[in-house]
Amino acid sequence: MTEIDAATRTELEAAAFRRLVAHLRDRTDVQNLDLMTLAGFCRNCLSRWYREAAEGHGIALPDPEAREIVYGMPYKEWQAKYQTGAKQPHDPR
Repeated sequence: MTEIDAATRTELEAAAFRRLVAHLRDRTDVQNLDLMTLAGFCRNCLSRWYREAAEGHGIALPDPEAREIVYGMPYKEWQAKYQTGAKQPHDPR
């Protein structure tokens, strides 16, 4: 396995996280419910993990602010613009 120093690993992980967040911001057609069903996490999970990481560094980050970091806008605004109802499974009958 390639040796990567801790500082570089942190930079790479941060870059991957930023790319994931950007991807999820672009894919507003993908609902959180779909993410939870397929991957076991969603945008809200990412924002909670971000908030928990901030708390681990002594930074109080309220949930609405953490969600805005992930969603790129206030959560209520994202819900109004992009959230749709749950998709029904295909019934071949």
